[in-house]
Amino acid sequence: MSALAGYKVIELAGLGPAPMGCMMLADMGAEVIRIERPGAGDQTVLEPISGRGKKSVVLNLKSAAGLETLLRLIDGADVIVDPYRPGVCEKLGFGPEVCMARNPKLIFARMTGWGQTGPLAHSAGHDINYIALTGALHAVGRPGEKPAIPLNLFGDMGGGGMLLVNGVLAALLAAGRSGQGQVVDVAMVDGAAQLMWMMQAWQQQGIWNDQDRGVNILDGGAHFYDTYTCADGQYICIGSIEPQFYALLCQLMDLPADDFADQHNQAKWPDMKAKLAGIFTTKSRDEWCALMAGSDVCFAPVLRMSEAPEYPANKARDVYIDVGGMLHAAPAPRFSATPSRVQHPTHALGHDTVSTLAGCGFEDAEISALLESGAIVQGAE
Repeated sequence: MSALAGYKVIELAGLGPAPMGCMMLADMGAEVIRIERPGAGDQTVLEPISGRGKKSVVLNLKSAAGLETLLRLIDGADVIVDPYRPGVCEKLGFGPEVCMARNPKLIFARMTGWGQTGPLAHSAGHDINYIALTGALHAVGRPGEKPAIPLNLFGDMGGGGMLLVNGVLAALLAAGRSGQGQVVDVAMVDGAAQLMWMMQAWQQQGIWNDQDRGVNILDGGAHFYDTYTCADGQYICIGSIEPQFYALLCQLMDLPADDFADQHNQAKWPDMKAKLAGIFTTKSRDEWCALMAGSDVCFAPVLRMSEAPEYPANKARDVYIDVGGMLHAAPAPRFSATPSRVQHPTHALGHDTVSTLAGCGFEDAEISALLESGAIVQGAE
């Protein structure tokens, strides 16, 4: 049995962080019911990975019958995940007050960029905006160049999806003790700020220079913590921070002691980096892997996404798995007693509408009437 077996999560359809978080909850065993609108796109195309393990139910929430159907589903749920701007659920008739009056143990998790309060709460935004206001975007890049965009990992996924799972699990624990649910305000700007905790501390202690980028120990400024180009045009990375790891790097690469002895002398970093860069161009990526992979140098080849599933260490650990003919990252974290698993690939839009309602106590005649009125839609089986 998986860790969240027996818990029911209602996911209102959204993009990015909320689907990611609910995917993780489904992997952990929760029954996740994704509520879609009629006419939404093909989920097997739009959500081929994050839709895994979820039931797809189509409701017309603009109809009274569709809204009442959702509320009845919420009556038996443990969690509802709201990915809309503040106030949208209230306008549609199922805000926290309405839902928690019917189901006092309900966790109402609200996933937004700016949070439920504050001057930006009702403003549109994307990952790049959230990380810009936390110092994260400014900190990433090369010296003298404009900030580099770290995909949408800091705001959407790390600061959003992961924070959502964290908040939901903590609220479920609290509800299990008190019998009382609560609203969980998950804001990506908050999550991005949390992810910057270490650099914030170092900046206030005077050991992180935030006036430029690519000049500090973890942003590519140090010669022993960076990426390098190999003879074949591929890349490797090293992270030899600790003195014993740095000593091993110097030993395996046969680096001249006079040139590389003073590891933490920042004034010498540019010169040492230039010399290291020249040395790394003398061998191919595979040759450097043969010399240093698996050692305490803290070395790794820089793989393309298409290469990652075939890397021997990833294959040995089953970091990637096949789900319906598509490669997915395997469920994580890994539990010894209650293992997570992918229950099934992404279902087509509305695939589970009828079966889900039947499983929640709706009578056949009720379901037929809802289908006839257009309040619900059954998709392809």
